[in-house]
Amino acid sequence: MEVTGDELAGVTDLFGALTPAELRRAIDELAFKRGEETPNVPSAIEAAIEDYRLVAVAVDNGRDVSDSEDDRSEPKDRGERRPTGDDSARDDRLLVPGPTAFPTLPAGATDLPHILAIDEREMDRDRLEESAERRFRTDAARAVADGDRTEAERLLDVSYDLESWGALDLADVRDRLDAAADE
Repeated sequence: MEVTGDELAGVTDLFGALTPAELRRAIDELAFKRGEETPNVPSAIEAAIEDYRLVAVAVDNGRDVSDSEDDRSEPKDRGERRPTGDDSARDDRLLVPGPTAFPTLPAGATDLPHILAIDEREMDRDRLEESAERRFRTDAARAVADGDRTEAERLLDVSYDLESWGALDLADVRDRLDAAADE
């Protein structure tokens, strides 16, 4: 079974928010129902976060983990991959549909709330926006500092999605990204 970032966002949207382990259980259940092999869900989750299809928000003491350097390996220029590993170690965060997502329900997903018996969650919208903005500003600063034109261009597109998704003003960051993309 293949799973896209938009499908992961669609499944999380069914519940309002899910931990990585809950999202993995949901995808495991869908694969079982289809008689298919479960995809590498931790890797798919990390890719969806990287692409802003999912936003990760801390569940403990308000600390934002969506952009925490101690939760990821160093930037790509060192040749290291970001760890994906077992998502059970990362249940300190909740995942919600992000600004670039077009949440799509995979076939059979409408039964998941009944099968998994997970209560719907409501997230504080301000906290979601702060988390996404903080991560975006960190990613943008890194792209500008590294002179990464491709990443700067990608983040320019993300900035518009973020502004329409949340009550954010990212014009200052967009100016720096635009200059970096033109260099």
